[in-house]
Amino acid sequence: MSTVAVRVRGRGGAGLGLVAWLVGLLFFLPIAWMALTSFHSEADAAANPPSFTAALTLDGYRDFFGVSGGASPWPALINSVTASVASTLFVLLLAFPAAYALSIRRVRKWTDVLFFFLSTKMLPVVAGLLPVYLFAKNAGMLDNIWLLVILYTSMNLPIAVWMMQSFLAEVPVAVIEAAQIDGARLPTILARVVAPIALPGIAATALICFIFSWNELLFARVLTGVVAETAPVFLTGFITSQGLFLAKVCAASLVVSLPVLAAGFAAQDKLVQGLSLGAVK
Repeated sequence: MSTVAVRVRGRGGAGLGLVAWLVGLLFFLPIAWMALTSFHSEADAAANPPSFTAALTLDGYRDFFGVSGGASPWPALINSVTASVASTLFVLLLAFPAAYALSIRRVRKWTDVLFFFLSTKMLPVVAGLLPVYLFAKNAGMLDNIWLLVILYTSMNLPIAVWMMQSFLAEVPVAVIEAAQIDGARLPTILARVVAPIALPGIAATALICFIFSWNELLFARVLTGVVAETAPVFLTGFITSQGLFLAKVCAASLVVSLPVLAAGFAAQDKLVQGLSLGAVK
């Protein structure tokens, strides 16, 4: 390869890197602006044009955590953690053996099975809202956090099966056959052979299911009241007939986003490995 070609390729790589940084900053700027606004007073937050040198205060966070006498967000945050973590665990327990049957020990017409899982996501969520509400009402499960666990599990299960099927398809069959020769049974193979190899994919699937459950608003808004209220529903309480309290909303949004950001940061290496697994043959 000539020196000129190397230089052209180097400039092209630098240009793509610059574009990637610009796109990253484009996505990061709204979050940075939200974080800065959360430390302003309501008057400074509503100023037009906005002031970058406005005094900083923690009033928005005090109002969110109920220090000033408002409602406490902790019950809603605990409900969100319960619904998200429990549904994610149930999804993994159900999706893992299903993905194993569709990738390694394939069942008959496994492509039709995968299409059926995908077809369940084609129905708009709002289309199933009324039947689910009537069922929950007749079953006495309105304002019950375990109803949300069941709904989030059923909503995330199809995409989890699809993701984990592609991850488990990369597990060497020879390793599984060697374990079977040694006398290992299916539960042992799944727990001690397949799961460690597919751990990045499992982590990526768990993180995405957790994020989807944590951010879900429609069902939580309609099917819960006071007892099972989740964090996104609690956030909507800051939009009142008196107006939009921008600083308080930004503070609340930042706090509610922290668990998802922390989970993504903690599992970022597994997430990158899992999402790229099987992308290159």
